[in-house]
Amino acid sequence: MGVPELMALGFDDLLACKMTAQDVGPLMLAMKEILEGSQALDQKQVWRLISKHILRPDLPFELHSLLFKTTYQGWDAARLGPPPSWVSDEDGVSRSNIARFMRQWKGNELWRRMRTGRVAEDWPLLHRISVEDPELFWPAMLAQLSIRFQQAPSRVLAPHRDPDTATWFPDARLNIAECALSGRDPDRPALVWADEASPEDVRTVTLGELSRRAWHVCAAIRAAGHAPGAAIAMDMLLTADAVAIYLGIVLAGCVVVSIADSFSAPEIASRLRIAKAAAIFTQDHVLRGERRLPLFARVAEAGAPPAVVLPARAGDAVAAKLRPGDVTWRAFLESAPAPAGAAALRAPRAHAAAPDAPSNVLFSSGTTGEPKAIAFTHATPLRAGADAFMHQDVRAGDVVCWPTSLGWMMGPWLLYAALLNDAAVALFHGAPTGRAFGRFVAAARVTTLGTVPSLVKAWRSSGCMAGLDWSALRTLSSTGESSAPEDSLWLSARAGYKPVIEYCGGTELGGAYLTGTVVQDQAPSTFSTPSIGTQIALLPRAGAPSPHGDPAPVAGEVAVAAPGIGQSQTLLNRDHAATYLHGMPRGPRDRYALRRHGDEIERLPGGLYRALGRADDTMNLGGIKTSSAELERAVTAHVPAARAAPPATSELAAAAGRAIAKHLNPLFKVHRVIVRPALPRNAANKVMRRVLRDELMASQAKL
Repeated sequence: MGVPELMALGFDDLLACKMTAQDVGPLMLAMKEILEGSQALDQKQVWRLISKHILRPDLPFELHSLLFKTTYQGWDAARLGPPPSWVSDEDGVSRSNIARFMRQWKGNELWRRMRTGRVAEDWPLLHRISVEDPELFWPAMLAQLSIRFQQAPSRVLAPHRDPDTATWFPDARLNIAECALSGRDPDRPALVWADEASPEDVRTVTLGELSRRAWHVCAAIRAAGHAPGAAIAMDMLLTADAVAIYLGIVLAGCVVVSIADSFSAPEIASRLRIAKAAAIFTQDHVLRGERRLPLFARVAEAGAPPAVVLPARAGDAVAAKLRPGDVTWRAFLESAPAPAGAAALRAPRAHAAAPDAPSNVLFSSGTTGEPKAIAFTHATPLRAGADAFMHQDVRAGDVVCWPTSLGWMMGPWLLYAALLNDAAVALFHGAPTGRAFGRFVAAARVTTLGTVPSLVKAWRSSGCMAGLDWSALRTLSSTGESSAPEDSLWLSARAGYKPVIEYCGGTELGGAYLTGTVVQDQAPSTFSTPSIGTQIALLPRAGAPSPHGDPAPVAGEVAVAAPGIGQSQTLLNRDHAATYLHGMPRGPRDRYALRRHGDEIERLPGGLYRALGRADDTMNLGGIKTSSAELERAVTAHVPAARAAPPATSELAAAAGRAIAKHLNPLFKVHRVIVRPALPRNAANKVMRRVLRDELMASQAKL
């Protein structure tokens, strides 16, 4: 199957894909030349030929979609799962980080006995050993990341039946910011950035310069009297100065308190209160095109502690009236002048922290009440570094871009994922929704581009990225919510068919629990593996937990084996064990604890996974407990108009009611349908259900 269906496509079929008549003829000839003699190939290999030799980013996406669907006509999804849009090839696989790691790693007796030498086939074995034998795996992984302990650990893990009591790297001392700044080449780019007004004017900050700036911040923090352990907030955009400030705080042994620049004064105040912040770094305004949006004014309204205030544009004077005790960025730096000459090469020693000492306080999305305050330790970023190495395939010399902020976990994740792998962080000072961002991606020669699904949907809808040269991209990645398969296919096609590595996790994990690799085939909007060192189990409504490795398709709430590197063990404002551990079953044969996460996941035929939504957003309907994820899944899967609602909401309500009755429960009724042009989302791209509930209550009050 595949080749006959493709050969049967006619002139009119291709013309209907918004092709010009002049382009259809040459394309048909090229397809014939490629496909003749390919009848013996399976559908995946046929698609690899089509995506590599026929399809180009400048061709209409309708053509990409048609050829993808035609190639996979008759695909046995009931046995194999969804068809892949990225089919790995031997040459690319051999150059991957995973292949290099496998070639160098001696492993254990199980590895030496069962390894085949074929990277994709050996990945499940490597993953299994990373879970079962952390004492063997993690030293080799940390060596790849050039992690330098100031005092070596006595072992990798001191286990305990209570995962919140287990200790990673006992007796060790390190400073994770120092590790991030201790790359092999001080002259290599560490940051590349550009402003929205001139996206192709890309500036560079070397690792040596970034280190000098971060140590200058560290010295000024110490001069201000902040002792190790002090909480110092940041509420500002992710700029080169922000990176230096973040790393400088951690070098000093202080704890960054991450606050998103979009928050209102009450939201800022609650986070400052929870974390007991002693100081805050912020900026006078946020620039959005020609608009200047006050930021320091919101920070001051929140009753913030003494502030260090930066100008919105580097080099400008601070345009805000400061309070007594506040200082400008320039005055702050002048309080501890940067060393010059030979002294600059002798950086003071970073604070030596225990691996479980906090380095950063981040907050959950806060869509349903007071946010959870989650402590990143000095060991948490090891998860970011390892994930980026194994899954996004970030290599030395790469350029990694992911539109985010330090207010959300992907901000710190981005810094450590790149710097621990000797790659550069790409920062765009502007909105990532338009063409200017795409021009920056091209000019900066970004190799790994991270996104969120709503951003990809906006790019596809507007066509703003057409004609841009993204040929430097080697991998793409997506996080924040479930992505739509057509949007995922569009993104891969836009980059010339590069793998889209879905990345599903959370702040309390420091990274992902489900993702993909470049050595495995990747189907749109699915996951091919748990993250390295991570075991998961699905909890069906009936039956025992189903761990990764079970072949049977099943859906249920996901649970993550604990303990794990990157996983939280404390919360500042809640009972950690009650939040994540109490009431959870243990893994098969009582081998490990399971921690609650709240996502609903489906294991598909063939072993892929698909995210279904949140399992913990529950409702009790007539005594029957169900989740919004189940309702949304029934409607979106069986009502085509649900994502592009027609004007007649009564028709949509009837269709949604039929879908829910047939595919979920006939007792559930749709009371009302409200059409919205878009769902409200916070800066972490999470749907703000609280806003939707408030709008519904307000509309009902007017009836």
